[in-house]
Amino acid sequence: MSTHLTRRDVLKAVGLTTAAGAGLAACSPAEPDGSGDGGGGGGGGAFHGAWPFLPPPEGHFNFAAMPYAAVPTVILGDGPYRDLLLPPPALWLWADQEWEYLIADSHELDAEGGTLTVTLKEGLTWSDGEALTSQDFLTTLYVQFIQRAPSWDFITGLEAPDDATVVISFEDPPSVLERYILKSNILSTAQYGEWAERAKAVVDAGGTMDDGDGEALGTEFQSFRPENVIVSGPYDFDYDTITNTQLTLVRNETGFGADQVTFDTVVMYNGETTEITSLVQSGDVDYATHGFAPASEDPFESAGYTILRPPVYSGPALYLNQDRFPEFADVRTRQAFAHLIDRETNGQISLAESGVAVESMVGFSDVLVEEWLTDDVKGKINSYELDLEKATSLLEEAGWTKSGDTWMTPEGDEAAYEIQFPQTYADWSAAGTNVAEQLTAFGIQVTARGLDDKQAPIDIDKGDFEMAIQSWGSSTHPHPHFSFVTDLFTHNIPIAKNQGGKGYGFPLQDVETSEGTVDLEALVTKSGQGLDFEEQRENVSTVALAFNELLPIIPIFERYGNNPALEGVRVQGFPAEDDPILQNAPYADNFVVLKMFRGEISPVEG
Repeated sequence: MSTHLTRRDVLKAVGLTTAAGAGLAACSPAEPDGSGDGGGGGGGGAFHGAWPFLPPPEGHFNFAAMPYAAVPTVILGDGPYRDLLLPPPALWLWADQEWEYLIADSHELDAEGGTLTVTLKEGLTWSDGEALTSQDFLTTLYVQFIQRAPSWDFITGLEAPDDATVVISFEDPPSVLERYILKSNILSTAQYGEWAERAKAVVDAGGTMDDGDGEALGTEFQSFRPENVIVSGPYDFDYDTITNTQLTLVRNETGFGADQVTFDTVVMYNGETTEITSLVQSGDVDYATHGFAPASEDPFESAGYTILRPPVYSGPALYLNQDRFPEFADVRTRQAFAHLIDRETNGQISLAESGVAVESMVGFSDVLVEEWLTDDVKGKINSYELDLEKATSLLEEAGWTKSGDTWMTPEGDEAAYEIQFPQTYADWSAAGTNVAEQLTAFGIQVTARGLDDKQAPIDIDKGDFEMAIQSWGSSTHPHPHFSFVTDLFTHNIPIAKNQGGKGYGFPLQDVETSEGTVDLEALVTKSGQGLDFEEQRENVSTVALAFNELLPIIPIFERYGNNPALEGVRVQGFPAEDDPILQNAPYADNFVVLKMFRGEISPVEG
C-alpha cells in the first residue's frame, strides 16, 4: 500500500505530484531558401528553429543517457528539440509545479515500499514499427548506468512486470529520482538492447563502471555510432537534408504526438550566436535560445521579434585546474579570485539585463535560495563582494607574492595562465574575455582563448586546460541537487572519468569544512533523498554552505534568456510575456516544445 504524502505544496517543489494533463562544423551561416514555409512540405508549413549541431561524421546519433550524461557531440542532443524525437515520460511545469505526461500515462511513488512505478500510454510505436514497451524503459536506464548517470546513485532494482509497467526500486525515498526517471529520453531496445544486457550483467554481478567489465564497457560505448535514430516522437530526421547549415525534421506519422503537432516540418538552422543573429535579423528564424549579444536586441525588436526572458537557473563559472596547479587547489586562492572578479560588470558586458551577478554563491540559482536554505545557513553565507584588498590578503596568506605589478605563485613562478571558453557562445566568450582582462589588470596575466563549443568541455574533462569558463547550476532541473551535480560531478572526477580524465580535479572525499570533514559526493546524493522537505532543506543547506566556503568553481553571473520569438509571420501561439509557462527553463521543459506537443503553437493561417 502506498504511503500517503502530505504537504503537497512542499512535495510539488521536488516534483512529487501527479500530472497536469515536452559546435558548429561550418563557419558560414545557413542559407534559407526564402520560401514561405522554409522548404517544408505539406499544408502544415514549417517551424524555423535554431541550434548548434555537428553534422555527421563529427556529430552522431547516439542519444544515450540524455539528458544527464550524454556522449559528446550527439547531433541536436543537448537541446530541447530532442524531446520531439525521443519524448520523455513527462515534462515539468515549473510555475504550477506539476508533471504533464507525454508517453507516460501515470506514475506513483510508494515511499513505504521503496518503488517508483511508471505506467506507459497504450499504443506507442517506434519508427521501425516495433511497439514501445517497458523493456525500452529498462534498456534506457541500463544504458544510463554505462554513462555513469547520477540516477544510479539511487536505483537498487529494475523490473518490467508487463509491457506497460516499469518499477524502479530504491532504498531511501529519493525525491529527485522522479525527475531522473520522468525526464529520461527513452531509447529503443532494437538499437541499444545489447548494450543494456552487458550493463545489466555488470549490475547483477555487483560491479561498477570503474572496475572489471564495467571499465571496458564504458570505453567501448563511447565510440558507438548508430546510423540513425529509431524515434518514438512526432518527428524524425530527414537524413538527406542534413548539411553543415541546416537539417529538417519531418512528421513521424506513427509517433506519439503526431496527431497534435501542427507543423509538417521543423527546419533547424545550424549555428552559434554569430550565425543565428544574422538569420534572426533577416526573419528566417521563428525562435532561438542562444545567448545573443545585448546590441542585437534592438535590431531584433525592429524586425518584429518579441524578446522573451525566462530564467535559465544557471550561468557561466570560472573553472580552475586544481589537479595541475597546486596554487588553485588552495581554497584561499579561489576565494581571492571570487573577491577580485567584478561579477556585475561581467554580467552586464555579457548579456546586459539578462546577465545578473550571482549573490549567494551557493552553487544553485539565487531564485531558489529563499526556499531551499535554512535561516541558520543564510546567516553564514559569504557573498564574496568585490574587495581587492581582501583578495590581496587571501593571496598573501596562500603564499603568493608581488614582484612589481606582477603576482608570483607560491612556487615562485610568474602568475600567467590561459583561460579557454566556447568561442561560439557570445555570452560565455564575453565573460571569459572580461575575466582575463580583470585578472590581468590585477597583476595575474591571463590570455583568452576561444575554442569550438563541442571541444571545450571535452578538454576540461580530460584536464587539458588551465582556466576555463563552463556552467554552474542546472538549467534543466529545478531541485538544487541537480545544480550540485553540474557543479561537482559533470566536469569533475565522478563524470569526467567518461573521457579518461579528472576534469577540474577537486576531490570530493575527506573535504574539510567549517562543519567538519565531509564526503561531498555522498552529501550531493543525500541532498536528493527523502520526502520530508525540512530534512531535504537541511541536506541542501549543508552542501550549499560547503560550496560557499570552498568554491570548487566560481559562479559569475546568472543568465536570463533573451530569446527572440517571431509571432504572426510563419508561427502563432508564442506565450505572452506574463504567461506562467515562461517560468519553464528554456533548456529543459522548453515551453515552445511543450506547446508544440499541445498543438498550441501552429502555422499562421492563410
